[in-house]
Amino acid sequence: MFEGETMKIYTKRGHDGGNDLFAGQRTTKTDPRIVAIGEVDETNAAIGIAITACKDDDLKNILLEVQSRLFDLGADLATPDPAKPRRITQAQIDQIEKCIDGVCADLPPMKHFILPGGGELSARLHLARTVCRRAERACVALQQADPATTRAVIYLNRLSDLLFALARLANQQAGVDDVPWTG
Repeated sequence: MFEGETMKIYTKRGHDGGNDLFAGQRTTKTDPRIVAIGEVDETNAAIGIAITACKDDDLKNILLEVQSRLFDLGADLATPDPAKPRRITQAQIDQIEKCIDGVCADLPPMKHFILPGGGELSARLHLARTVCRRAERACVALQQADPATTRAVIYLNRLSDLLFALARLANQQAGVDDVPWTG
């Protein structure tokens, strides 16, 4: 797809249960690679739902950046050739870690396990976190056949940690306490 071209939503190529990858390869919709791509797409959609409840521009910008990186990650997963350069780099993993550290520096220390919830944005971010963990598991399954997905697994692992930290931040910004586990 080139800039300025009109893009159709339908291709009429999925009727046979197949899916196109980059470089023209085809595979089934149940292939672990396609499952992983779908889970990453669902993570992106869950983050989009969280953004609709976000009033803080800094937090919204973090989430919008993550959404773009998840598109990059999906493109990496759709590129089975390990010789092709990957869009998700160690620098992007480092950026998420730095963001986690910055967010956590402003939060009270955790003294108990936290249940998903609190305010609306926090609950949405917790949901996105759990969807992200599922995407991570799908990438781990794919990693067994394709070691080139290792960086995707690491990125998703850090992203779920970031979403947890942002959920706590959202509660703090809303003046809502985190919900402690009382088990």
